Amino acid sequence: MSYELNEVLLSEGVIKDRVRELGRQISRDYAGKELIVIGVLKGAVIFLSDLVRCIDNSVKVKIDFLAVSSYGASTKTSGIVRIVKDIDSDIKGCEVLIVEDIMDTGLTLSYLYRLMMERQPRGLRICVLLDKPDRHQAEVNIDYCGFTIPDEFVVGYGLDYAGLWRNLPSIYIVRPSM
Repeated sequence: MSYELNEVLLSEGVIKDRVRELGRQISRDYAGKELIVIGVLKGAVIFLSDLVRCIDNSVKVKIDFLAVSSYGASTKTSGIVRIVKDIDSDIKGCEVLIVEDIMDTGLTLSYLYRLMMERQPRGLRICVLLDKPDRHQAEVNIDYCGFTIPDEFVVGYGLDYAGLWRNLPSIYIVRPSM
């Protein structure tokens, strides 16, 4: 089955405005502190890049990445989370912010939260660009959320289908081709 772009769900301008707001909120919450921002590859890389540039210099920001796999070339998560690349940083005693593109079922974020907590950070929060509450199977506390969206498969602004469409500046709903 192939898929095609259907309609814009969130425009580039709306996304930029919300990312700036999130950056200001994170700046206030972490003012005077050092923060390790962990991006979940590959989907969160564009969001993380824009977000950290919106965090002011009152926060000393370090960036690290981890890569997980739970989708493959599907529009639905497999429910099995694999760490493909772990972080390089020692986060013990540090303030940590996990940045993820989307909270769908919550299984990936739940797993990552538990994994990072085992490493004994001083504080651990989660920031997601998108949240799909209708799909949650695991409850995870989201500290910073860009947008709550309906149960649609979406691409753009880092989100993909089989590796495609990450480069789009807006977020689109994807539907099966006719």
